[in-house]
Amino acid sequence: MVDSIRSNGQIEWIHVRHEEVAAFAAGADANLSGSIAVCAGSSGPGNLHLINGLYDCHRNRVPVLAIAAHIPSDEIGSEYFQATHPEHLFGECSHFCEVITTPRQVPRIVTMALQQAVSRSGVSVIVLPGDVAALEAEKVPVPEHVYHPTAPVVHPSPSEISRLAEYLNKGKRITLLCGAGCSQSHELLMQLCDKLQSPMVSALRGKEYLEYNNPYYAGLTGLIGYSSGYHAMMDCDVLLMLGTDFPYRQFYPENAIILQVDIEPAHLGRRTALTYGLCGDVKATLEMLLPHLTTEHESRHLEKAVSHYTKVRRELDELAAGKPGHTPIHPQYLTRVISDAAQENAIFTCDVGTPTVWAARYLQMNGQRRLIGSFNHGTMANALPQAIGAQATEPGRQVISLSGDGGLTMLMGDLLTLKQHQLPVKVIVFNNGALGFVELEMKAAGFLESGTELINPDFGAVAQAMGLMGIRVEDPSMLEDAIQQALAYDDPVVVDVVVNRQELSMPPKINLKQAQGFTLWMMKAVLNGRGDEIIELAKTNLLR
Repeated sequence: MVDSIRSNGQIEWIHVRHEEVAAFAAGADANLSGSIAVCAGSSGPGNLHLINGLYDCHRNRVPVLAIAAHIPSDEIGSEYFQATHPEHLFGECSHFCEVITTPRQVPRIVTMALQQAVSRSGVSVIVLPGDVAALEAEKVPVPEHVYHPTAPVVHPSPSEISRLAEYLNKGKRITLLCGAGCSQSHELLMQLCDKLQSPMVSALRGKEYLEYNNPYYAGLTGLIGYSSGYHAMMDCDVLLMLGTDFPYRQFYPENAIILQVDIEPAHLGRRTALTYGLCGDVKATLEMLLPHLTTEHESRHLEKAVSHYTKVRRELDELAAGKPGHTPIHPQYLTRVISDAAQENAIFTCDVGTPTVWAARYLQMNGQRRLIGSFNHGTMANALPQAIGAQATEPGRQVISLSGDGGLTMLMGDLLTLKQHQLPVKVIVFNNGALGFVELEMKAAGFLESGTELINPDFGAVAQAMGLMGIRVEDPSMLEDAIQQALAYDDPVVVDVVVNRQELSMPPKINLKQAQGFTLWMMKAVLNGRGDEIIELAKTNLLR
């Protein structure tokens, strides 16, 4: 297969060091391009390494084709060397997974796989035994269009729209919860908020499409959200969910009318009990809905939510400060510096954990920038591979990876892919020497942190050993110049930034159980001779 790609000359083969990277990269490629991306892995362990990345692609609803090599056909079922059952293994993270057994099958199986991936927005897998791959292909005409992307517009019926409008027209304190399904609806949402005098809260995947040029914005909700977003939802009497499958049930109001519009009918009501649910594209639904809405809503609920958000935003920005000599560097300050220095159409990727928290709170979106992460699957080590895929498909744009030290070291070998393929990704390492989000969870549960410390190298020096530009920053006074230097450099760069391990990325509301957990953690820390950690925690989060 690789030799066929070489001789064909029209397909680019990007060789990575770990197959998991290939799947993540293909997902980012498909996310940005909107078209099919392909990854491949050799038999047995090789294609097993694809699985985690393919889960991420599938849950992100991006069209990816994976080609999984397989052992010789006559050895299947004999526990042969590298034997697995890929048609079973990939079943849960794909819409389509079939084994090719003869050359005659290839055109139809490939066509079906591509059509399934594109039309259903997810993963297809082709399993190809080695002996079949080596056979001569049949000479068949290739149609001009091997697969057919379609864009059907789904909208509710007029009677459903009327019923939805009736709920909204009667509401007194309406809040919108919007997700990635609102990506094409920014202006319509502004009109909706104006008519309803409603604040807008976004899920994380909706941030890049909604937070800019938005006077109705009340921030994010969820574990990494803002108190303003949390209260805007809890204080409403009607919650309208648009294009979101926000999963955290504890952040939904208990006594409100809840309405949902989603393109996937199976999503309706699966996160919280609904008063009314409709299947439809958000943009098409809003175009039908707006003429049915009255403009008699009071503005107090909106004003309260937006005022709260303005206060929270100001407080968050005050935390994003760096003072010369005050080390380690606050990760909020690092993220703000990156956001301020990045190009207007930059693409950001962020590792799961605290880099996602700081990206959610401090990267400023503007309608041109993109933010890619493992926001549904929640796997570590995604940022660098996704940056590779993003840079490969968008060679003219600035791509910045916000990498955690834990995530980066899982797949650090693929820094070499940046060198080998001259992909000018800027890798910014949030080096706090720990699995920071896990430590926060342990504190909140009342456990002393253990098994979370990371003994890290100088990542800048590691990059230099790989032939890349490497920079290490330990003092805030050096940070802005270092980031500017890295972003201005034409080739790949790794910037190792030593950030504060004790920085707390707190949820928007601390419940009693979490407060009790923190109290228990502090008592255990003192009794185990680790009282200095409490002092450092207080200095970091209270004494700026």
